[in-house]
Amino acid sequence: MFGMGHIVHGTCERAAVSIDPREVVGWFDRVRRDLPWRRPEVSAWQILVSEFMLQQTPVARVEPIWRDWIARWPTPSATAAAGAADVLRAWGKLGYPRRAKRLHECATVIAAEHGDVVPEDVEVLLTLPGVGSYTARAIACFAYQQPVPVVDTNVRRVVARAVHGLADAGNPSAKRDEADVAALLPDDDTAPRFSAGLMELGALVCTARNPKCGVCPLSHCAWRTAGFPPSTAPVKKVQKYAGTDRQVRGRLMDVLRASDAPVTRAQLDVAWLTDTAQRDRALDSLLVDGLVEQTEDGRFALAGEGANAGAGAPSRGARGRMQPLRSRADNSEGADAGAGAPSRGARGRMQPLRSRADNSEG
Repeated sequence: MFGMGHIVHGTCERAAVSIDPREVVGWFDRVRRDLPWRRPEVSAWQILVSEFMLQQTPVARVEPIWRDWIARWPTPSATAAAGAADVLRAWGKLGYPRRAKRLHECATVIAAEHGDVVPEDVEVLLTLPGVGSYTARAIACFAYQQPVPVVDTNVRRVVARAVHGLADAGNPSAKRDEADVAALLPDDDTAPRFSAGLMELGALVCTARNPKCGVCPLSHCAWRTAGFPPSTAPVKKVQKYAGTDRQVRGRLMDVLRASDAPVTRAQLDVAWLTDTAQRDRALDSLLVDGLVEQTEDGRFALAGEGANAGAGAPSRGARGRMQPLRSRADNSEGADAGAGAPSRGARGRMQPLRSRADNSEG
């Protein structure tokens, strides 16, 4: 069952070593981190919240904000009843606040259309705002104990090394990657723990840099057997943060989160004095994403707090000109959305036509 076999990976067929689920599950049971969203009393909604927050954000930053969030809004209906601005403030410095907006939209749909209960079917989960392939399967697996493949960056790395003998997983392919992991799933009730264990193994031991092979629980690893051949992929440039549109967006959001009333353009301008064109671009993208609104008198506020903005009123761009409006809809999840992917606005919210220059923000 766990011996040698042939698995098609990429364009080449390679002899593959399988992973013994018993080794992964046994190791996970011994060393698993005591994360609050893994505890048995946690609801499917609370697991969903953790999955939204953990997209592109380290566990250490997520945990305190997740605890505060769940204490304040333990159910979808509680989150849906909150104002969008309150949700954006509670998201704080987790970064990529479009996730917070989508989480609020997701809560609204679950409360209104699913009886305040998170769906357990993957296909139904995929219809929710902000829920993509990974998040849908993670909820089905970790909240409802379903034997479905859950594939993140850590899992892809473990499988690439242990099964295919490759230093890294290369470009992602949802169909191929999910098939790889599905072939490894045990056919008993340990499948969810196996999935969690693969993720933990990639996060703690089989890391991208300096893997701790000496403490790896796997008795068979194709990469180790091959002598740890180095990666042949081009070295990825480390994404900088300082000076990016993402940083500027974060500075502007900081000003708005700190105020309980709309702010003037002058108050926003002082948040970034280095490059006024970049600041304009960042503010325009926040307007397009529906994270920021502009009032009739030209001030700016978090979504839902543009007190003077009448229904259907046109929006001004960052340079003060009036712009036509349109509604936007997108159901991809934050972590999986490609550069330039559209952002789902609040249902029926009219937004400026300006194209987005940045797909993320601090």
